[in-house]
Amino acid sequence: MWQSSPPGSIYDYIRVASFSLGPEGRIDQWSERAAELLGIPAAAAIGKDPIEAFVPDELRDLGHRKISEILDGREWIGLVPFRAIEGAEPHGLAEVYVMPTAADGGGRGALCIVVDVRALRQIETDLAASQAVFGQSPMGFLLFGTDLKILRANERFAAVFGGTAESHRGRSPVDYLPRGEAERLNAALRQVLETGSPVTELQLVGTAPGDGERRRWSVNLFRLHSGSGRPIGVAGLGTDITRRRNAEREAASARRNLALLNAAGARIGNSLDLETTARELLDVAVPQFCDLASVDLYQGLLSGDEAPPGLADGSAELRRVAFASAVSDAPTALTARGASESGDLGAVEVGAVHRYPFNSLCAGALRTAHPKVIPGQDSDDAPELGAVVQSTLAVPMVAHDTVVGLAQFSRTKGSEPFGERDTALALELASRAAVCIDNARLYRREHERALILQRSLLPPGDPEAAGLDIACRYLPGNTATEVGGDWFDVIQLPGHRTALVVGDVMGRGLRAAVAMGELRTAVRTLALLDLEPAEVLSALDEIARGLAAPAGSHGGAQPASRTGPRNGRAADPASDLSEVYLATCVYAVYDPVTRRCTFANAGHLPPVLVEPGESAMMLEVPTGMPLGVGGEPFEETEVDLPDGALLALYTDGLVESRDHPLDEGLEAFRTALTDPSRPLEDVCDHVLNTLDTHHGEDDIALLMARVQGLPADSVGDWALAPEPRSVARAREQARGQLVEWGLDSLVDTTELLVSELVTNALRYGEGEIRLRLLLDRNLVCEVWDGGLVQPRRRRARDTDEGGRGLQLVGLLSAGWGSRRTPRGKTVWFELALPNGGTLAADPVEALLSLY
Repeated sequence: MWQSSPPGSIYDYIRVASFSLGPEGRIDQWSERAAELLGIPAAAAIGKDPIEAFVPDELRDLGHRKISEILDGREWIGLVPFRAIEGAEPHGLAEVYVMPTAADGGGRGALCIVVDVRALRQIETDLAASQAVFGQSPMGFLLFGTDLKILRANERFAAVFGGTAESHRGRSPVDYLPRGEAERLNAALRQVLETGSPVTELQLVGTAPGDGERRRWSVNLFRLHSGSGRPIGVAGLGTDITRRRNAEREAASARRNLALLNAAGARIGNSLDLETTARELLDVAVPQFCDLASVDLYQGLLSGDEAPPGLADGSAELRRVAFASAVSDAPTALTARGASESGDLGAVEVGAVHRYPFNSLCAGALRTAHPKVIPGQDSDDAPELGAVVQSTLAVPMVAHDTVVGLAQFSRTKGSEPFGERDTALALELASRAAVCIDNARLYRREHERALILQRSLLPPGDPEAAGLDIACRYLPGNTATEVGGDWFDVIQLPGHRTALVVGDVMGRGLRAAVAMGELRTAVRTLALLDLEPAEVLSALDEIARGLAAPAGSHGGAQPASRTGPRNGRAADPASDLSEVYLATCVYAVYDPVTRRCTFANAGHLPPVLVEPGESAMMLEVPTGMPLGVGGEPFEETEVDLPDGALLALYTDGLVESRDHPLDEGLEAFRTALTDPSRPLEDVCDHVLNTLDTHHGEDDIALLMARVQGLPADSVGDWALAPEPRSVARAREQARGQLVEWGLDSLVDTTELLVSELVTNALRYGEGEIRLRLLLDRNLVCEVWDGGLVQPRRRRARDTDEGGRGLQLVGLLSAGWGSRRTPRGKTVWFELALPNGGTLAADPVEALLSLY
């Protein structure tokens, strides 16, 4: 079939068939279209009476009358039921248009035009439906021809762009849209017309006549076809999505704000450093919220002043601590007008100290604690701002009703201006950062105080001890846990003995440092009483329990952490101190004369001993309960230490970590001590370098001592009978020993003081008397006896004949005292060795001073 009519003809949808009747009323012509449309082949139709052959019986009489009328010259149009073959049931309904014709020979015939009624009814239905959709659609509906001009528009489209629906016929997209948008629509129409692929959600921006508001439409395009499948145009459905778009933008803005707040909660405040916290704020804000930003903090806050950081007028000195930009690397001038006489401070470098004058907007924000919007250069209000900046939000950083600084957020030209939601978000971001900065300030103040306290309690310099080489290390934890409760101490005891102490208070911060100081002071006080190590720990345990007890309770009460709340009520808040005063400690006393060390342990890790030529080993010292728990006695262990042996005391921070179990850490520590013959300082450094001491989870205290012992020729030891002549023998032994040591200048004083102590031992003591002289950094004299009565110094009256011996000992010696022993007591005194610059006390002057 060929077709010369334009696409879209009605005949594309309706197939019209024809046949003709001769003068006798029989069919003499039957078209192929009739055979196809009615389902009756030509052989079954030509020569037949159509009424007899195809019309049902009940309609034949009427049919014959109509045929007669037609052959008489009358036209007829009507609906005729028909059947395809003789005897079949009617299966179709045809609309027949019968027109009389003149036949050869003067007779009459008829030309019959047949249309299938079903096709007609379908077309009517489709037209009605199309008209309803087209006319009643709430969306703009356009039909474009193949020339891309409007063929038809519906009433909804006309309501938006004015006029009647007919008035838009023949127009093109350029009549409604800006040129760029119109070209986009034309390109889409051509694409749909050429390819047949629909275009959906094509968004176009323009304005409607009489309405200056920018609107956004979503357009869907699809190609139209004729009944034969030929393209006849493009249909377009347009929807105004301006409100939906605005809602989507609002929702996107809300999601962005929530994401920023979530990021702020996760990223701001991870450090307790003020500058780092300020940089974290800018990392969140740029470029997600703004294009440029800076943070200024009050100089007084950064310097640690206790007074509120800012002045009431907002003009105090500030320091620029952070700057971030998504458009430039260098700081940009963001200051409002009136910042200086010239109108602009210029770019403030990070680290620079500056002021905002009273009449500036930034000073106003600091003074009122309310944000200020600073317009950009295009505004007549502030021509001094950088050309790149559109507007700036100056937001005061407020924490606990105190302004700590100012945050400025700027957007460049082309970015969306700041709105109310942006201002609220900026306030929230600045507030979160301000609280973190204020917390960091408070932490820094507490931290500095704790550091001062902690470091003041550690032994100053390199400790010295008789018969021992000492080396020590103290490593604080990371920045967050730098102040802890680890401590070590080296305490000089009478008789050139030395107490070595290492302890660890549970907890962190200032309270742990205070607890450590109290326990260390208690250890030193107890050591001066010259108690046995187990007695020292027992007394220290009582002290720790007393410190942990709430105010008003007995010192021996159990810590709240063991007893728990009573009667279902929360424990007293003061009971929280109990956890702070739980501590572990190892206390060792070394005697350089006997080369024996006595240990007592309160829940601490065991000491490590390395003897010459042997591998390092853990000493089997009974591990008692931690200090502050109470209820269990402490045991002592005595160990003989040969010369050259290495003793190491340490805290758990050296060997314990989350990365490996404690046993592995202890084994690594023992392995690091495989070469103890090197200088002791080098051994300490090797241990710290070998072990993983950078995990920062806990403090590390390491105390090492290499045993030397006192040489035999530095010790004089004599047993004296409990009789008066032993006083003279004691003087004689002391004189001879001092002359042998070359200490002639100390002979007189030593003889006098030895006489006093031996005399007191004879008068007040019991059993055998023993005299011992020890020479090291000073001279020590000890007198032992079996009596338990401790000497007591008193002031004698002028008429008393005695009672001045201990006063004389105190005047002439560098120090004196007494201590209990397993079989009595020991009274001792010390004398400084002559060094050319120190003059010994004159015994005569000392005697005269007593009267």
